[in-house]
Amino acid sequence: MSAPLVPVSISTAVEQRRSKRALEAKSPVPDKVIVELAEHAILHVPSAFNNQAARVTVLFGENHKKLWAITGKTLLNKIGEERYKDGTEQKMTAFANGYGTILFWDDACVAKALNEHAPNMYKDKTDEWVQQSQGMHQYYLWTALDALGLGASLQHYNPLIDEEVQKTWNISSDWKLKAQMVFGTPKEGSKLPAKEQKVPLEQRVQAFGAKI
Repeated sequence: MSAPLVPVSISTAVEQRRSKRALEAKSPVPDKVIVELAEHAILHVPSAFNNQAARVTVLFGENHKKLWAITGKTLLNKIGEERYKDGTEQKMTAFANGYGTILFWDDACVAKALNEHAPNMYKDKTDEWVQQSQGMHQYYLWTALDALGLGASLQHYNPLIDEEVQKTWNISSDWKLKAQMVFGTPKEGSKLPAKEQKVPLEQRVQAFGAKI
């Protein structure tokens, strides 16, 4: 399949990608485009030995809201009402107020097969390779959504919610939840601080033999 049109250069998209949590339940693009982005990621983001362990589930509308209702209820039962009311409830409401959520999974059966068939010298690396590909899927979709005018943030309420989510949407128990990406249209007027660089660039990048 062809890639959905992203109206900025890749370098601009990378620069403007941020964690955006003040979101509205609106989208500048049709749902079809967002689903096509997810499909494009699954088809074209690389994985070690082409293992293809990554999986995604895209939730819109009431399904999106149901996810954050499940998450809120799970956290309420886990941490108690006092702690839940002290900030967590507001977070759940803010996430539910977004437009949708992408759930990121790894298929444990595929990860296991990768390890079983890998040469002995690589067996201690296969879990790391699956994680690397998972991260690339998340980054691809995060950056692409931002380039299309959507804001997003990445959350990690797994494994607390895994079982209920799998039951609610009839998702295989072999799929292991890795992250939840909330997305929507950034609220007008919401401002973000400049990206903080904690270590000088020259201490983070090395180049040898370059003709500069």
